[in-house]
Amino acid sequence: MIYFKEYETDKGLIVAMCDEELLGRVLADGRRELDLKMYSGFYKGELVTEDSARSRISMEELYTANVVGKRSVRIFIEKGLAQESDVLTIQDIPFIHIFRIV
Repeated sequence: MIYFKEYETDKGLIVAMCDEELLGRVLADGRRELDLKMYSGFYKGELVTEDSARSRISMEELYTANVVGKRSVRIFIEKGLAQESDVLTIQDIPFIHIFRIV
């Protein structure tokens, strides 16, 4: 399952997605840190299936996305919203940040 949350802005949607088992963890590699404990409220929206998450995102409405975890990142790549080269990892956990300039 995936936590899925949307924030509406005047420039489009901000989407936050995080694989369920990662929420509450702090990932660090010495250069950077991804705090999914302190910022769990940002990601903790509705708990949905992969198919549900996949059907909810589209490039037309997307302004920014913060996506953490193998399943969540895979959905963005499959939908053509990100490429493998966009993926960063921390403690072997993939994540992407997408920013559209509109």
